[in-house]
Amino acid sequence: MDKINFQEAFVYEIHPQSFYDSNNDGVGDISGIIQKLDYLAMLGVNYLWLNPIYFSPQKDNGYDVADYKKINPLFGTMNDFERLISEAKKRNIYLMMDMIFNHCSIEHEWFQKVLAGNKEYQDRFFFLSGDKTIPPNNWQSKFGGSVREYHDGLKKFYLHLFDKTQIDLNWRDDKLRQDIYEIINYWLQKGVQGLRFAVINLIGKPSTFVDDLTGDGRKYYTDLPQVHKYLQEMGQKTYHMKENVITVGEFIVNFNWASYFVH
Repeated sequence: MDKINFQEAFVYEIHPQSFYDSNNDGVGDISGIIQKLDYLAMLGVNYLWLNPIYFSPQKDNGYDVADYKKINPLFGTMNDFERLISEAKKRNIYLMMDMIFNHCSIEHEWFQKVLAGNKEYQDRFFFLSGDKTIPPNNWQSKFGGSVREYHDGLKKFYLHLFDKTQIDLNWRDDKLRQDIYEIINYWLQKGVQGLRFAVINLIGKPSTFVDDLTGDGRKYYTDLPQVHKYLQEMGQKTYHMKENVITVGEFIVNFNWASYFVH
């Protein structure tokens, strides 16, 4: 791979569902992207940023990940993905994937282990006890309503800054972080050369949750100092060990969304 000037790189975003349908089933797919690589190369594209293609119940367009290492059959297979990387590289195009580690789907194995009684996995999330009719604090979800969802089986509330099926991850848990780094390295080993970290400035959650008397709660979990610690550790254990990896951080700023280059 020739060294790319990241400041001049052309990153082309692809929403797989609506890009190109290769098998006429009404849904865009990985094979469809492969068929359009020559066109993308003609445009001068350096990176293809793929919106989530992971296995997911699709409650939030794939940003509710149920398996970080499995391709959603809606889009194809892992063989299709590996072929995409290979064919794109022949045209000097490289893959950027969404990394979604503020939260995961409640269908993910980690949460399912909590439901099965594995107490070790409880530390990967944020749980609070209380009266099921009264959320423990007044923070508001980005999707509306409380950030707290009561689970009848657990008799506890869990934290979700987005949809109630997207449970927030607790980066304070060392085992969780190591699993996240292993997932990142898994995709880098596949040949992925770009990483876009979704809402990455929200991963530094506090250890206590108090009411926000002047807002919706975001001042207690947005851009906290812990984020820098986690990003430094993540870089050292993942993309800093490889050359020519471009990283992008998506930040929530007030009520808007913005993406910034961070590496």
